[in-house]
Amino acid sequence: MIINTGQRTDIPAFYAEWFANRLKEGFVCVRNPYNPSQVSRYRLDPSVVDVIGFCTKNPAPMFPYMELLRAYRQYWFLSITPYGKDIEPNVPDKHLLIEHFKHLSMQLGVNSIGWRYDPIFLSERYSKDYHLKAFEQIATALEGYTKTAVISFVDLYPKVKRNFPELKVLVKEDRLLLGKAMIEIARSHGMTLKPCAEGKELAEYGADCGGCMLISDYEKAIGKRLHVPKKKGARAACACYLSCDIGAYNSCKHFCKYCYANAEPSIVMKQSRLHDPKSPFLIGNYEKSDSIHDVPQQSWADGQMSLEL
Repeated sequence: MIINTGQRTDIPAFYAEWFANRLKEGFVCVRNPYNPSQVSRYRLDPSVVDVIGFCTKNPAPMFPYMELLRAYRQYWFLSITPYGKDIEPNVPDKHLLIEHFKHLSMQLGVNSIGWRYDPIFLSERYSKDYHLKAFEQIATALEGYTKTAVISFVDLYPKVKRNFPELKVLVKEDRLLLGKAMIEIARSHGMTLKPCAEGKELAEYGADCGGCMLISDYEKAIGKRLHVPKKKGARAACACYLSCDIGAYNSCKHFCKYCYANAEPSIVMKQSRLHDPKSPFLIGNYEKSDSIHDVPQQSWADGQMSLEL
């Protein structure tokens, strides 16, 4: 099966010690975000976990614990965007992130890491020319360290509109201009451009619009076929296989203005004070009202076949 860590928060950046403790103890508890008393308990054991998926803006706090991950196959997405502290207050320097990206790629292999440049929005400072120049610079630096570049154009979720009211969606003309140019830039540096939940708009220009985190991507990362149960995408426009996320909303302290997972900074800080690195839960601990469900788990990997995919 697949354990994901990055749809709701950034575990490597802010909760690396907690995750290391979960690996040592061999299980993790996760509250249903819409019904918190419903708790799923997952085993963290390489015999039943085929891949651990990470999505982060700062992998470095996890580096001291990489030995604990050695028994697990992994896939990492590292977001490197062109925004400054006005947009991403607590994201590390981009030059440092590029070095972290290279470190992970050399440790895990180019098929086990992808670059995310998202979300893309336009403003007076972050113009189309600014984006294309930044995308070219980062792609040049990452050449040979990944085969995947993922982009998306900003979506105005309710939380985003509340925290970033001046934000506007990109019109089709701008999406096509940026998308076509980025496809060519990515290709020139040995990468396939994958739009995230953007439909088929860029397919005719050479983008891979099939999804940015498919079973085939996991298979290439681990070198084995995965026989997975059918599952609906996270949203209508999403074809990715995302399941078993162990994070919690309202807990990411990057405080990016475009974030869809945080309601507002004050709630994040309140939640953070409830974090205990020794707890089975990312936020808080057991409650009397908890109904705990041990999730049935089994390996989906084809034990007879190891592939160069």
